[in-house]
Amino acid sequence: MATNPYSIGRNCRLTLLWAGSRVDLRDVTGFTANQETTTQRADPLNSTPVEFATPNGWRGSFTVARANRALDDLIADIEAGFWSAGTINSGTIYQYISEPDGSTSKWQFSQVGLSLSAGGSWQKEGIVYQTLSFFSPLRTKIA
Repeated sequence: MATNPYSIGRNCRLTLLWAGSRVDLRDVTGFTANQETTTQRADPLNSTPVEFATPNGWRGSFTVARANRALDDLIADIEAGFWSAGTINSGTIYQYISEPDGSTSKWQFSQVGLSLSAGGSWQKEGIVYQTLSFFSPLRTKIA
């Protein structure tokens, strides 16, 4: 059996849980996640500068080809919760990566906050893509 020696986009899938419910992300077409850090620096008078980075969460986005109203419903529920009760729930993103060696890596982004950064461009004979941006204070390896 031939294997691909590198990870490609098709090797990734996502699951989103929000307020205890799974959100159907049928056709995810792109996903990015970038670690954020805070630079710490000391400039001792008697030696060279010392600098290091401390973890400060994860920020990313994912794009979905709109196949249902799941994301629109999710954002509407988040807004309704805020305007009616002043609450904003958080969620969890699970990322599953099929590794080139045949194993599967599983990552959990916890306490996720979301925003709909692109609700979609509606045009004749064009697929509507929606983009959600997220922040998570922590990414944890679960397998």
